[in-house]
Amino acid sequence: MDGGKRVWVPHPTEGFKLGRIIDIGSDTISIEPFDAPGTTINSLYDRTFPAEEYDNKDCEDNCALMYLNEATLLHNIKTRYAKNQIYTYTANILIAINPYYEVPDLYSVNTIKKYQGKSLGTLAPHVYAIADKAYRDMKVTKISQAVIVSGESGAGKTESTKHILKYLTESWGTHAGPIEQRILESNPLLEAFGNAKTVRNNNSSRFGKFVEIHFDNKNSVCGGYISHYLLEKSRICTQSPEERNYHIFYRLCAGSPEELRQKLKLAPPDQFQYLKKGNTQFFCNRKTEQSLGDNRKSQQYLQKGSLRDPVLDDVKDFSVCDAAMKHLGFGDQERLGVYSLVAAILHLGNIAFDENSEDAKGGCKVVKAAEDSLQMTAALLGVDKEELRDSLTSRVMQAIRGGSKGTAIKVPLKTAEANSARDALAKAVYSRMFDYIVDMVNKSIPFGSSVGYIGVLDIAGFEYFQVNSFEQFCINYCNEKLQQFFNDRILKEEQLLYEKEGLGVKKIEWTDNQDCIELIESKAVGIFDLLDEESKLPTPKYDHFTSEVHSRNKNHFRLSVPRKSKLKSHRDVRDTEGFLIRHFAGAVCYHTTQFIEKNNDALHASLEFLIQDTKNPLLKKLFHDTESTAGKLNFISVGSKFRKQLTMLMDKLKATGTNFIRCIKPNAKMVDHMFEGANILSQLQCAGMVSVLDLMQQGYPSRTLFSELYNMYKKYLPPELSRLDPRLFCKSLFKALGLNDKDFKFGMTKVFFRPGKFAEFDQIMKSDPESLAELVKKVKKWLLQSRWRKAQWCALSVIKLKNKILFRASKFIVLQSHIRMWRHARKFKPKYETIQKVKAIQAQRSLVDQLVSQLKKDKEQATKAIKELETSQENFVRQIRTTDISRPEMVRMTNTLATNMDVLLNDLKKRLEEQKGREEQERL
Repeated sequence: MDGGKRVWVPHPTEGFKLGRIIDIGSDTISIEPFDAPGTTINSLYDRTFPAEEYDNKDCEDNCALMYLNEATLLHNIKTRYAKNQIYTYTANILIAINPYYEVPDLYSVNTIKKYQGKSLGTLAPHVYAIADKAYRDMKVTKISQAVIVSGESGAGKTESTKHILKYLTESWGTHAGPIEQRILESNPLLEAFGNAKTVRNNNSSRFGKFVEIHFDNKNSVCGGYISHYLLEKSRICTQSPEERNYHIFYRLCAGSPEELRQKLKLAPPDQFQYLKKGNTQFFCNRKTEQSLGDNRKSQQYLQKGSLRDPVLDDVKDFSVCDAAMKHLGFGDQERLGVYSLVAAILHLGNIAFDENSEDAKGGCKVVKAAEDSLQMTAALLGVDKEELRDSLTSRVMQAIRGGSKGTAIKVPLKTAEANSARDALAKAVYSRMFDYIVDMVNKSIPFGSSVGYIGVLDIAGFEYFQVNSFEQFCINYCNEKLQQFFNDRILKEEQLLYEKEGLGVKKIEWTDNQDCIELIESKAVGIFDLLDEESKLPTPKYDHFTSEVHSRNKNHFRLSVPRKSKLKSHRDVRDTEGFLIRHFAGAVCYHTTQFIEKNNDALHASLEFLIQDTKNPLLKKLFHDTESTAGKLNFISVGSKFRKQLTMLMDKLKATGTNFIRCIKPNAKMVDHMFEGANILSQLQCAGMVSVLDLMQQGYPSRTLFSELYNMYKKYLPPELSRLDPRLFCKSLFKALGLNDKDFKFGMTKVFFRPGKFAEFDQIMKSDPESLAELVKKVKKWLLQSRWRKAQWCALSVIKLKNKILFRASKFIVLQSHIRMWRHARKFKPKYETIQKVKAIQAQRSLVDQLVSQLKKDKEQATKAIKELETSQENFVRQIRTTDISRPEMVRMTNTLATNMDVLLNDLKKRLEEQKGREEQERL
């Protein structure tokens, strides 16, 4: 990087800070921030990113940025957010920033009309553009579509879902008024019973839903269906101080008519145990705040006033919810039945227990102060007061041996057990009531002959709190599966397609989370299976379950004991009280103390029998499917049920075309016009947007089959052009338009476009008739030129082929001579090498003659031995030259000759030494 160049460097709160390079070191770069002249920041090379020239410039598609990196991605989103432009594309993926205020005219009827039938990228980024793309893809490809809306709590997933549903039903539901109305009216009802105020979001969905909008063969809305997943049942009984229970409890207390309020004996929220532990203030605006009587307000409300939110108002929203229930087919008695059960849960929570000193078995009793609550709960549930008391403070056990039932035994419950039984009943009633409401919504939506659907998935985003329990574990497991689906669909499948179509696009690396999913769901050793295994034991214990998780998955990269965490709050958790999982979005410490209790959906036998005898028709309907199993099951796995639901959902998503909306929460305070860069950068990284940016930098996100493109524009062209082969048609069209070769690539079956280029092409093709006539002339001209060039190339190819054949023939002759040379060399080289070795042995003759000349005795004998050795050498050389002798034989005979020569030399040297010794002796 050059000195003085503008760059982005990491910053702990802003995400990245803009500055200029002032010094380049061996490992780091020194940068002077523009907003703090004179100061210096040192940054690593791989965390320093080039910046664009103009600070205020923004792009509707991040792929159009000059420099594609996470810093420019964040800056572009920030620049657009400052201009009230909350939507930005990254290729075909929409990034949506929650504005926390109503942007004028952003979702008006005129805006809906403006986006109808427009290709993605033709108009400014919008959630309506994604909805329209899904509709057109379903229409053209005849494959159902899905829109996956993801993001953390408070990022705006639910609002985005509502806007998509509104767009689809208002745009393509002209002949399906009741369907459109009922699909849209289901939102306030489901929000009332399934949403709650949390620390991070005033209107947080505490359940997941997949809403399907079905279309007939004329591509008009013909029906709808809602599937829901994992309602957070623990919230019914307890909440943290800054959070609330489900909205319906507060709306019933705040907005119900006085007559209904009296009938249900409702009181301010702080008078109910299931509400008082959390925030007891109502959401109100100035007008509704004045209409609210003091007898409905909690002490917290009287001290601090109401809560404020642009879309929430407990007083008004009760009327909206009630009206929605009417339109969705809930009669007067059914609505009263639902409100009665909501009130019954509140009164049930006020039933407290104490030790029964008169019970020798250590049982408990209902405290005297809770008698009125017991009476009211029994009346609203349609059961006998004493039977309810009995079922809450004891349970029936009946042994079964050999298929026959034994004697029923009543076992008194301790205070803690009675509290658990009461809470279990409250959760069971509320969750089944929620199932019933969703079922009623589905029944109210007319359903015609469907040929396809567009599904919108809105499910809780990745969660991590101070204390994380079974709910967060299930939600984060779901998000792991969705992240893997995103990686497979956007990153893995995209690159496989490029490879299959022969585009030659460089591979992008990303972190695979399959090992994390296996840790949770694998058989026998997975956390879900270990939890179910523990829950089936006679006396299940959370500490034993936790120990099993650690011991069965020892040394697993994704799993750790809390004490090894860097955070002190995690280290305070004992190894038998929790475990830490490294998710794709970060490490989360789970407290396991309530895992076993929350994983069991079964009521104890006494409560099940009690519910079977209820006189409340709605409650009887809710529990009608338990009649055959009452008293038989003591464990129904919540985790296993959720896994099956999630598997079915993933199978649905895999069978559809997929569109992604990544919702981003701009700040933790949930206020407008506040951009917390570091927090947003973390969300973008967790959403996989940085990996997508790397892929799209080299990729081609828009694509279509040659035949589809041919059919799409065939009607605009004259007959002589419309008869062309689809591939040739596309090629001639692109060349005639003068499109840059870098903007598209031809694969084996499809044409691929760079980000935003398909929209440009589509706009040209749908331009005025005069431009189209000119285009036709260009296409004809290009075809004529192309065919003439082909004829020329054919003639040249024949000449080139002749020359190539002659050239190859001459080269074959040269090749043959080289091969013959090589074969001869291979054949005669061993003989040549052996003869050279023999000559080396013969070269020792001069040394032998010298030694023989010094002998005074036996010279003739030595000369004879030399002659014999010389003869054998010459014979061997002659044999090599004239016969076909094997290589091993040549080696053996060469070694023999060398050995004989060595023996002869040694013998001569020995004789000379002996001669010398005799001469010396004679001299003495």
